[in-house]
Amino acid sequence: MKIIIPMAGIGKRMRPHTLTIPKPLLPIAGKPMVQWMVEDLAKICKEKFTDVGYVISRTFGKEAEQNLIKVAEKLGAKGHIFYQDEPLGTAHAILCAEKILDGKVLIAFSDTLFIPDLKVKVDTEKDGIIWVQKIKDPRSFGVVKLDDNGFITDFVEKPQTFISDLAIIGIYYFNEGPYLKKEMRYLIDNNLKEKGEFQLTNAMENMKKKGAKFVTSQVAEWLDCGNKDATVYTNKKILETYPMNGSYRSSVIQPCYIGENVQILNSTVGPFASIGENTLIENSTVENCIVQTNTKIINAKLSNSMLGNFVEFSGNSTDASIGDYSVIKT
Repeated sequence: MKIIIPMAGIGKRMRPHTLTIPKPLLPIAGKPMVQWMVEDLAKICKEKFTDVGYVISRTFGKEAEQNLIKVAEKLGAKGHIFYQDEPLGTAHAILCAEKILDGKVLIAFSDTLFIPDLKVKVDTEKDGIIWVQKIKDPRSFGVVKLDDNGFITDFVEKPQTFISDLAIIGIYYFNEGPYLKKEMRYLIDNNLKEKGEFQLTNAMENMKKKGAKFVTSQVAEWLDCGNKDATVYTNKKILETYPMNGSYRSSVIQPCYIGENVQILNSTVGPFASIGENTLIENSTVENCIVQTNTKIINAKLSNSMLGNFVEFSGNSTDASIGDYSVIKT
C-alpha cells in the first residue's frame, strides 16, 4: 500500500505560525499534524504502508523534508519528497508523485485531521473509496451523491445550490494507481480544467463513466485545522481521544501533553494544553492552548491561544496567536 499526501500549500490562514514552519508540521498534542494523519490512516488499513510520498513546496526547506522522511520511517515505510511548483489543482498535485502512483494507493490531503473509526477498515477490494462527512453547509466543499445501493453517482465541486450534504473530507483509496494516473494525465494533457484547476473529482468522474464503482466511508470525527481557533479545538479533541501517559506534576490538569525539560513553577497547566520541550511556565495559568518549544510564559493567564517557538509572553489573553521569536509583555 502506498500513501500520497499533497501538502504544498503555504497555510496563509494559519499565519504567523506558518511563516517559519509548514502547516502540516505544526504540532498538535506533541506531534506534527501530518504524523497524526499518517498514523491514524495506518490504524484503519489492513495492509502496511510501503511508501509515503509527500507533495510539497520547495520553500519547505531541507529540515522540513528530513522531518517528513522520519515520519514515514517510524511506520517502517520509505519516504519520498515530490515538488509541486504551481498550484494547479488536486489532480496536478497527486500526479507530481506519479513515481509511486502504482498498485493500491491511499491519498490524503493534509488540510484537516480526523479521529478514525477503528471498526471501519479500508476494503482494498473496492475500486475506490471516498471518505465523507455530513455537514450543514456544503458550498465550500466537493460533495457526492449516492444511489440506493450506496454507490457514488455524482461528484460535484463546491455546489452553490444544494446537491448533497456528504462533503468529501480529502481522503481517497484507489485499487489501481496506474488507472488513476492515466485519467489525471488525460486531464492535464488536454488542459481540462474546472474553475481554473485540474480536479481529482473530474478524473474520478471519468473512471466512474468507464465502469469503476466508488463507495464512501467515514471517520469518527473530522477535525479542521484551518485557523487558530479550529486548531486549538483540534488539539483539545486529540488530547481527549488519546490521553497522554503519566501524571507529570500536581499542577497539570489532564488531559495535556508536556514535552521534555518543561518547567512549571507556581502555575497551573491544563486541561487541553500542549506544551513543547524546554518551555518555562512561571506564575501563570495556561489552558486550552498550544505552546511550541523554548518558550517562556511568566505572570500570564492564557486560554484558547497558540504560541510559537522561542516566544516570551506575559499578560492576560483568551485569544493570542503569536509567531516564533516574539516578545509580548503587558
